[in-house]
Amino acid sequence: MKKLVREYEFSPEQSNTVKELADRLHLTVTTASLLYARGMDSEEKMRAFLEPGKRRFLSPFLMRGMKEAVELLTEARDGEWRVAIFGDYDADGIGACAILSRALRAFGIEPYVYVPERSEGYGMSVAAIDRIFEEFLPDLIVTVDCGISNADVVEYIKEQGAYVIVTDHHELPERLPDCITVNPKFKDDYPYDNLCGAGVAFKLACALIGERAYAYLDFAALSTVADSVPLLGENRDIVAEGLRLIDRSPRPCFTALIGKAGEISAQTLAFTVAPRINAAGRMGDAHAALQLFTTQTEEEIPALAEKLNLYNQERQRCCDELYAQASARIRAEGAYGNVVMLAGENWNAGFVGIVAARIAEEFSRPALLFVRHGDMYRGSARSIEAVNIFEALKACSQYIEEFGGHAQAAGINVRAEHFEDLRRALDEYIGSHYRREDFVPVLPVCEAREDPERIARELARLEPFGVGNRRPLFALPCGSVDAVPVKAASPHLTFTVGSLTFMYFGGIKDRRLLRSDLKKTIVYEYNLSTFRGREYLKGFVRAVIADGRSAEGVELDAFEQQLASIGLPPEGESSDTAAVNALLEKELTRCSYGTAAVCFSLDTLRSFPALDGMPVDVFRLSSSNVCNTVLFAPEEGVDLSSYREVVYLDTPAGDPCVTGNAKLTLNREICGYKKIVEAYAGRETLLGIFAAVRRERLRGDTLAEAVKNCGGLGFGEERLLFALTVFLQLGLIRFEGGCVEVVRGEKKDLMDSPVYAASMRLKEE
Repeated sequence: MKKLVREYEFSPEQSNTVKELADRLHLTVTTASLLYARGMDSEEKMRAFLEPGKRRFLSPFLMRGMKEAVELLTEARDGEWRVAIFGDYDADGIGACAILSRALRAFGIEPYVYVPERSEGYGMSVAAIDRIFEEFLPDLIVTVDCGISNADVVEYIKEQGAYVIVTDHHELPERLPDCITVNPKFKDDYPYDNLCGAGVAFKLACALIGERAYAYLDFAALSTVADSVPLLGENRDIVAEGLRLIDRSPRPCFTALIGKAGEISAQTLAFTVAPRINAAGRMGDAHAALQLFTTQTEEEIPALAEKLNLYNQERQRCCDELYAQASARIRAEGAYGNVVMLAGENWNAGFVGIVAARIAEEFSRPALLFVRHGDMYRGSARSIEAVNIFEALKACSQYIEEFGGHAQAAGINVRAEHFEDLRRALDEYIGSHYRREDFVPVLPVCEAREDPERIARELARLEPFGVGNRRPLFALPCGSVDAVPVKAASPHLTFTVGSLTFMYFGGIKDRRLLRSDLKKTIVYEYNLSTFRGREYLKGFVRAVIADGRSAEGVELDAFEQQLASIGLPPEGESSDTAAVNALLEKELTRCSYGTAAVCFSLDTLRSFPALDGMPVDVFRLSSSNVCNTVLFAPEEGVDLSSYREVVYLDTPAGDPCVTGNAKLTLNREICGYKKIVEAYAGRETLLGIFAAVRRERLRGDTLAEAVKNCGGLGFGEERLLFALTVFLQLGLIRFEGGCVEVVRGEKKDLMDSPVYAASMRLKEE
C-alpha cells in the first residue's frame, strides 16, 4: 500500500517565515510552503526558482578543465586540425553532438561526428576508435556524454597520435582518463554538479562562442529532460529557456516530431520527443537520430522524423513483449529479495533499460535486466528514489567487469560465472544499507488552504516539472463519492467533491471503492486549462488510498464480493488460529515480500497479533510489488499468483483469488462465510422478497448500493442482498439506467443460481 506523507511540516518559526515570504512575493501560503520545503528558504531563492532564465547561467570557466579545453580547441582551429566528436546513442548523447557540432562550426572547426550503435556497447571502444581513424584520421577527439570511464581507450587514442578532451557528466571512477577532462562532478569552483551530457556540451559551447550558443538551448533542454537529471538549479534555467526557444521558434526537426501539440512543456519533450530519439538507438540506427539533429538540409527532415516515429512504434511493441516475458519470469521465480535481477538469452539490449525502469517502479525495488552474449551478461539497472544503485554496484564491483552511470541508472557488464554472486551481493548490500521503509512507495501530499484556482495558477509558475521538481500532489479526505464513467463503457471516471470536479483516468478499477462509504483519501493534482478563452479547473486523480482497518460502511459491499465468489473453496493446508499466527509471525519477520493474508471479516484480524499495524487493502491490491499485505473481501479474480504464501485467515466460501503456485494455508477454526449462512433464505421468503422488489424501485449501480438506498425493505440488508444476487443470477432482475428492473414473465429453478445452491450446501454443512 502506498504511504501518504506530508510534503512539509514546519515549526512555528518556519511557518511565520513562510507567511512573510508569501506576503512579500504575493503568493498563497500553499505555494510558498511548497517552495520553502523544496529548499527555496529565502526570498532570493524563491525568486530565482520562480523566474528561471539565462541571466542565471553560471560561467563555464568555473568548471575544471574548461579553460584548457578551449585553449586546445583554439589551437586546433588555428592549426586546422582534424577534430572528431565521439557521442552516445541516447537522447542525451545525440543532443550533445548536435550542440557541440554546431558550436565548433561557429568557432571555425568542421567536425566529424561519430555515434556508436548500441550493439557496440556504451562509451568508447578500441574498435570504434579504429573506425574513426580509418575514416577520418583525427588530430583531436572530443567526447560528449561519455569517456570518463574509458581511461584505457584514451591511452589508445594518444598512442595513435591524437589528443583527447573528455566531456562527461557520469560519476567519477577511481581511475580517470589522462587528458583534459570536463565533468561537473569534480570538486571545483563550479557550484552545480547535476548537468546532463548535453548540458556539459552546452557549457563548452558557451565557453567557445559565448551567447551565440544560446541558439542551441532547445537541444540542451530536450537532453536535460530526457536524461532524468534534477530540474533544479542551472538545469531548470536551461530547460525553461529551451522551452521558450521551442515555443518562439521551433526548429524543423522538433516540429516534425512534435506535430501540432499546442503549448510545449517538459512533459512534451519527455514523452513525445525523447522516446523517438532514443528509439533510433534502441532499434540499432542511432545514426538516423543523429542525422535528424545535425542535418543542414531541411528536405531530409520529414523522412527522418517518420523513420523515428516508426522506430518508436516498433520499440513500444518490443518493450511490451519483453515486459510480458520478464513478468512471467518474476511470477515463476518470485521477487522476494531487495533487488529484482533477470537475464534472457534472446532479449534485445536496447529495451532492457526501459523494462527495468518499469519493473523497478512496479516492484518498488532496484531492477537489473541483462542480455547474455556468450560468457558475458550486458545489462541495465534502474532504481527507486531511495536507493543509490551506482553506490550499490560500486560496493559489489569485485563481481562486475565494467559499469558506469549514476544514482538511478547504470549500465553493467558481468561475466556469467559471477552473475549469481552479483545478485547475492547486491541483495545483501541493499538489505544492510536501507530500511524496509525505504521500499514503501511514498506519495508526498499537500493540503490546499486557499482558493484552488489561485493555487493552480501559481503552480504553473513552478514548471517545468520533472525529476527533482515533481508536480505537487494534494490530499482530500472523503467518504462515498458518486463516481460515474465519463461516457458509456469508458474506463475513466468523473465525480465532484465540494466545488472541485475530478477526472480519474483508468479509474474504473476503483469505482466500487470510491462509491463505498469507506473513509478514503483522494490524491490529486490540479489541472487548469483554457478553452475558447475560458479557464477550467479540475483535479486529476493520481491515487485513492484507503485502509481497510477502518472499513465501517463497507461491510455490505464486502458481502456482495463474497457472494460473487461463492463456490468450491481452495485446496490448501488446513491449520488453526494459533498455528496460522505463528506462521505469519515467522514469514513477516523473515522477509518483507511474498506473504498475503486474506480475510472475509474484519473481526478476524483481532485474532492475529502478528498482523497488528499492517495496513489492510480492500477488494483489490493497492500495489503490485508483492509486499506483505492483508486483503479484506477480495474481488473475484484478484491476482495473488506472484506471492509465495497465501494465508486465508478464515475459511472462505469459495475461491476468489488467482494464487498460481503459491503455498495455500486455510484457517479452519474461523468460519469466513457465517454471514452467508445467516442470510440464506428459502423459497417462501424469496417469494416475499421478490414481491417487495416488484413494488419498489431500487436505485443503485451495484446490488449493495440498491440495498443501502432502500434500507433493506424490512428484510435486513444482507438477506435482501442475498436474494437480489439470486434473482440477478436467475435473470429475474437486471440493471438499467442506475435502477434495478424486474424482468416479468420469467420462471426459474432456484437451484440454477450458483449462490443459492452453494449457500444451501454451506447451511447444511
